[in-house]
Amino acid sequence: MAAPSTLRAAVPPFLYGTAWKEERTERLVTLALEAGFVGIDTANQRKHYYEAGVGAAVRAALASGAVSRERLFLQTKFTFADGQDHRLPYERGAGVATQVAQSFASSLEHLGTDYLDSYVLHGPSRRSGLAAPDWEAWRAMEALVRDGRCARLGVSNVSLGQLELLCAEAEIAPSFVQNRCYARQGWDRKVRELCAARGITYQGFSLLTANASELTQTPVARAAARTGRSPAEVVFRFALAVGMLPLTGTSSPEHMRLDLACSSFELSPAEVSAIERVSG
Repeated sequence: MAAPSTLRAAVPPFLYGTAWKEERTERLVTLALEAGFVGIDTANQRKHYYEAGVGAAVRAALASGAVSRERLFLQTKFTFADGQDHRLPYERGAGVATQVAQSFASSLEHLGTDYLDSYVLHGPSRRSGLAAPDWEAWRAMEALVRDGRCARLGVSNVSLGQLELLCAEAEIAPSFVQNRCYARQGWDRKVRELCAARGITYQGFSLLTANASELTQTPVARAAARTGRSPAEVVFRFALAVGMLPLTGTSSPEHMRLDLACSSFELSPAEVSAIERVSG
């Protein structure tokens, strides 16, 4: 297989998220691929993800020719031990760099690939600042890019201050930030602004589940009524309009289809502005 530099997939407009699906993972990823998703997000964190189930669906889709590896954007994550349960994908007592290497190798095996399109640090080791383990993990991840086994890096669950530190000191800057996105916090505006200034793609997750109240408010309801779309579709269209790469984890094939089709209608600038100002 060619190196990622020649085969890496384009960044898709939408990602299918695979958290909290357990035994349904393989079937739902299969349905997502059949619906037209070409971007899959997972993590080597058995506590919340079943990465091997993702891989079973991916291998079957590749074998059948339903999708090619060149088109399929595969993203997974390294998770520190504090975010894991007892089913660690690495040796508990190993150094962080070794844990990154072991987790990455396990992910390649799970997903049936020899490179990843994106590898994400699944959150810094503490709530503020970046500690030595964070830098050890990031340097190990940078080495994976230099070795041609990973095309891009990202960081998840990160604050503005942490992202500023990472951008200032990283030798290979993050291509992605993936955060839970709350309307009541301005849809993570400050982090999104830094991402835009640095050429980083902002991946927004929990756009629906974190904003259940906001989906019922007037700006979303009016846009839904005008366009004839659901509030969920309006929120995803809003996300695209402000430069986010949204994630959906729906288990409904119909919602998968509708989510992917949200770029087929437009919101007015006034509607986008009103939704951006909505709060709980």
